[in-house]
Amino acid sequence: MSFRIDPEKPFSEEVRRLGLALIDDAIAILGDNTAGSHAAVHEARKRFKRLRALYRLLRSAAPGFVREENARIRDIARSLAVARDATALVETAEYLETFARSDAQGDALRSITAMLRIRRDDILKQGCGLGDAMSAAVDACKEARKKLGAVSLPDELKATTRLVRTGWSNQGKKARKALAHCHEQAGVEHFHDLRKASQAYGMHLGLMRSLWPSAMRAKRADAKRLVSILGHEHDLSVLAAVADREPDRFGNGERLALLLDAVIERQQALRADALELADEVFSGPARKEGRIVGLLWRQAAK
Repeated sequence: MSFRIDPEKPFSEEVRRLGLALIDDAIAILGDNTAGSHAAVHEARKRFKRLRALYRLLRSAAPGFVREENARIRDIARSLAVARDATALVETAEYLETFARSDAQGDALRSITAMLRIRRDDILKQGCGLGDAMSAAVDACKEARKKLGAVSLPDELKATTRLVRTGWSNQGKKARKALAHCHEQAGVEHFHDLRKASQAYGMHLGLMRSLWPSAMRAKRADAKRLVSILGHEHDLSVLAAVADREPDRFGNGERLALLLDAVIERQQALRADALELADEVFSGPARKEGRIVGLLWRQAAK
């Protein structure tokens, strides 16, 4: 399925087509364990991210629906996260190994990666109630499907133009606010907010790529690269938090110190790269960009 809105078709039908397809995909994936439960969860969570990005664009037209359904989809994704999070920690440690600055640090990081693999395997063996969580997620998706089918959305050109312009501007303002906080305070939560806003922005570029394919393709490529950088940065924050919460798992104090030194150094480099790229991606005023996208929509949807 192409994650793209066709401006020449009724807006409400396009939103429902995309949203229902994503929900149905998630239901089918969670109900089919051919590739394994954890692979199914990973794929379903991708659909949930796209669905939430789609809903964010609708906030000005259906604020109650967007608030309630975004919360529902967020909670579904969280209920499935435990095993995936354990796997992500292993991947993060493997990534960090490639930046070891000394033999001692490399040995420490390899030991930590091995420990995290054991931790992940233990979690997978225990199951963590994943089967029940997947069944509950399917039920919640079916309810989300009903809500999407019932929501009232505009189709008139003036109303949809305003919706697209406002949704784009508001998402852009969120991203620029998070970026400003990253420059000023550089807190973990601020980079996390920037990652989420950048991810939504990239998905919105995909949704609206029919309006100006070449420009939106280029912007989307930059947004994807930014999300990748910020994803590594966030994963390192999670790894550091787990080490702080479960220090006994990470061995002696020297090994833990070598880990944290590697995390801090790599995180600083990632943050510098992310800020430089984000300054380019979000260089113009959000309202102006929203106005341009609104004009493109109005022209294409006539």
